[in-house]
Amino acid sequence: MMRSGVRPSPLFLAIVGVTIAGALLTLIEQQIAVTTGIVLLVIGGWAVSLCLHEFGHAAVALKGGDHSVRAKGYLTLDPRRYTDPVLSLLLPMLLLLAGGIPLPGGAVWINRHALRSKGIESAVSLAGPLTNLVLGALLVMSVSLFQPPLGLAIGLSYLAYVQIIAFVLNILPVPGLDGYGALEPYLPYQARRYGQIARPWAPLVLFALLLGLPELGITILSDTLFGLTGSIFDVIGGDPLLAQLGQLEFRFWN
Repeated sequence: MMRSGVRPSPLFLAIVGVTIAGALLTLIEQQIAVTTGIVLLVIGGWAVSLCLHEFGHAAVALKGGDHSVRAKGYLTLDPRRYTDPVLSLLLPMLLLLAGGIPLPGGAVWINRHALRSKGIESAVSLAGPLTNLVLGALLVMSVSLFQPPLGLAIGLSYLAYVQIIAFVLNILPVPGLDGYGALEPYLPYQARRYGQIARPWAPLVLFALLLGLPELGITILSDTLFGLTGSIFDVIGGDPLLAQLGQLEFRFWN
């Protein structure tokens, strides 16, 4: 494990510990404990998934020829190794709390010139959102198979739903998101040049629109995205009612 560079950092293990503590709190038969547990479970679980999302990019890049990801520490699951810890971890968690929108975390820098083919470049981009999709499916499966107490079930269901939202948002062909990254190797030079210019701000514009759409009365984009999220959630066996209850508990101040 040490030789491959895959060694979970103490910070990542601490985040996992917070997530587990939240899950255990939901088992206490007191409302304040259940609500606190769900908040910790979802926030901690989202932070864990941000790390695993970026790890997915790095692991596929390593297999595809970019061995620099090992030296950069991307395989340690430590968010401090990403481009900006605030953008990578803090801002996504704050936006999840504020608007229920899982903003993608800060990226790992991949040396795409070291990758062996355009197909591998696309695979590197898709590895992150596919990680979210797999995590969502595993969380849904855990609720279905083990039928945990209600507090834990609604917390896990909402966390699973957040993973599916993250998957849907990340595969959009918007510069700065992974869906665009998967297409970029096949685009003409001029299109890639414009994409580079738009990359820093395009995702923020998208999320600003999503957060402001209900007030503007323009719902086509949000309905499409959340409709697709709901459809995928149903296909993998998620319970929409449990997820909705989990969201209500998570955003208890609304």
